[in-house]
Amino acid sequence: MEIPTGTEWMVDATGCDALKLGDLDTLKKVFNAIVHELHLQPVAEPQWKKFPPPGGVTGMQMLRESHLTCHTFPEHGLATFNLYCCKPREAWPWQQKLAQLLMAKEVSVRSLLRGAAPAPKPG
Repeated sequence: MEIPTGTEWMVDATGCDALKLGDLDTLKKVFNAIVHELHLQPVAEPQWKKFPPPGGVTGMQMLRESHLTCHTFPEHGLATFNLYCCKPREAWPWQQKLAQLLMAKEVSVRSLLRGAAPAPKPG
């Protein structure tokens, strides 16, 4: 028997608006939407690093449930996200929301059940 310890979503959004991918306020809106709509619980302020053009933005939000990260590449129209939650929850509508917030033309979402550790043996 295995005990899952969480779900990890790995998301690649392509064809995004380059200006939005380099805009810290836009990416903060994406993080806020994910956190609020999934009822996640931040344990600290998000950390952000905006790189000089043509670079993008890297962000990380530590959560009681684990973490949320993003890396953007305006020069490629690409945004990548990683959300790991150690408590079960429904998936966020990545395709719809990233099309709306980043003008993504295509969004690939992969989810992975994490931590399939053996269950403790009785006795």
